[in-house]
Amino acid sequence: MKLPDSRFLPLAGTIAVFLLIEVFGAVMYRGFFSPQVFLNLLIDNGFLLIVGVGMTFVILSGGIDLSVGSVIALTTMMSSALAEHRHWSAWQAIPLVLAVGTVFGAAQGWLIQRFRLQPFIVTLAGMFLARGLCYLISVDSITITETGYVGISETRFQLFEGASISVGALVALLMLAVGIWLAHATEFGRTVYAIGGSEASALLMGLPVKRTTVLVYTLSGFCSALAGVVFTFYMLSGYALHAVGAELDAIAAVVIGGTLLSGGTGYVFGTLFGVLILGSIQTLIAFDGSLSSWWTRIVIGALLFLFCLLQRAFERRH
Repeated sequence: MKLPDSRFLPLAGTIAVFLLIEVFGAVMYRGFFSPQVFLNLLIDNGFLLIVGVGMTFVILSGGIDLSVGSVIALTTMMSSALAEHRHWSAWQAIPLVLAVGTVFGAAQGWLIQRFRLQPFIVTLAGMFLARGLCYLISVDSITITETGYVGISETRFQLFEGASISVGALVALLMLAVGIWLAHATEFGRTVYAIGGSEASALLMGLPVKRTTVLVYTLSGFCSALAGVVFTFYMLSGYALHAVGAELDAIAAVVIGGTLLSGGTGYVFGTLFGVLILGSIQTLIAFDGSLSSWWTRIVIGALLFLFCLLQRAFERRH
């Protein structure tokens, strides 16, 4: 009997963990395994899925991006300030904030590539910079009342009786599909995997390593800004403290999703299940009602330890 490709083992483990959580929730709590509860995982965590797509490419290339949470907050602050103080419509503000996030990511990628700086340090500086810019806009929360944002926020698409999905969740699924296509059907994706496997080998093969490195962080910046737009729809406010720790949640989702931190191995599709696992843990705690929300962090930490050990075993096997 032919054994399954070992490259799929981390992804298979992630899917198995998700199914176990769902089965446990369905057995323990009435209503847990309902269509709307599942769709709420996407509605509540759509912004995290979008960030996770960008973070997957960064980690696949062997890098890291710590600025994503701050860029989300900056996007919400810019959107709310433009909508409430400058009276811009959503369709005017959204292209601008997406452009700002994309340029921010590209600048980080250029610094990393041009001066051979460590991604950890560059994106850490970017994290502080973006969060600081939020406070320059306002130290207080800005509630959005602009009709375009409110209308999009309240829009729900009925899939069938008793189950609906938000615009933000649909945007997240669309970004997931684009990410899968980029990773597996384009030269850019193949180069990202090659760089993560061995940058020196990628250079010897004549692949556009420098350009791809910049593009990886550009994509991450765009995803962060898009996640900020979706988060704005979800919260209908801008606040400098929005998405604090989102960069760590995104990294956790990517790692739990089966992408190796050493780069070169992983799947964007796995990140979807990483996000669903994080959301399912939060939902389980909410259904229980007697546990503190901090148990979410405890369980996520334990899962991260487990998946890091599995990754180590996988790397030794290869």
